[in-house]
Amino acid sequence: MIRIKRFAAVAAATAVAALAPLAAAPTAQATTTANHPGMTWELLNYGAGYAIQVGGPGGTASDPYNGDTPAWNSLPVLCLNQDFRPAPPGIVIGFYNGWALGEVEISRPVKGTELTSPEAANAICRGQFGRNWRQAEFHDGHYGDNYSSPGGWTFWANGNLPKNVRFWVNINDQAANPWN
Repeated sequence: MIRIKRFAAVAAATAVAALAPLAAAPTAQATTTANHPGMTWELLNYGAGYAIQVGGPGGTASDPYNGDTPAWNSLPVLCLNQDFRPAPPGIVIGFYNGWALGEVEISRPVKGTELTSPEAANAICRGQFGRNWRQAEFHDGHYGDNYSSPGGWTFWANGNLPKNVRFWVNINDQAANPWN
């Protein structure tokens, strides 16, 4: 009888342990904090078919060369699921306003200091929206035959973002990211 009680106690403890949430596996953490100003964009326009245009508004509000927002700011990350969907009819596509071939969402707000690498920013998007998501990049807008040419400065994508909210966007050929 004692043996049965001990087995029942072990089985009950195992069942409780199985229901406890597992901690995420440790990941390699950057040893430094990102502290460079990062480039930020915002919603610019609504278009047809749930299309929205995001980009850096004119003037000095967005700086793709040096970054425009100190890394200590807490802003959402612009995330992109590039699933190669076609652009909806009714939007004008070109170099400065390409089609991103997918949809965008914004993450929870994060300090730029957490964006220690492109991989760190991508992990925020994947963690919140799923494995096919990553941080949107300045050149994600495409135009031309079959959207084969990359553009820059703004792009269209499917989505529903709030107005008057700035968000972190990556640029892969300039030092305008918090990790630079």
